[in-house]
Amino acid sequence: MANTKGAKAKGRLGQQAIRDMLLEIFPHLEPGDIKSTTMGEGGADVQLSPAAYKLAPIDIEVKRRKSGLATVYTWLEQAKAHGPGTPALFFRADNKKWITVVPTEHYMELLKNWKKDVDKT
Repeated sequence: MANTKGAKAKGRLGQQAIRDMLLEIFPHLEPGDIKSTTMGEGGADVQLSPAAYKLAPIDIEVKRRKSGLATVYTWLEQAKAHGPGTPALFFRADNKKWITVVPTEHYMELLKNWKKDVDKT
């Protein structure tokens, strides 16, 4: 299925949102240290410079779908209904590694705390 101009724009906006959240957590980095890639460019959707990667060694893929991940959202809502804590979804396909899904806001908090621990060393 070919990407439409609107779908590419939607993907680009998703990449930029993640980039902006990361730059907020690491304000001492330059904007070029965390950048959204051009659609169709190979590699990570949000690329980190060596300095940024040292702070947050993560490889980022960003997906925005209208409904393709409905099951994941349903499962996350089930986890949320269990109590007041942060919902966390753990799942895996046969012969694949476990995957964990948490709300992005929670993940960004984890990165902030990780950054604080790294800053102490």
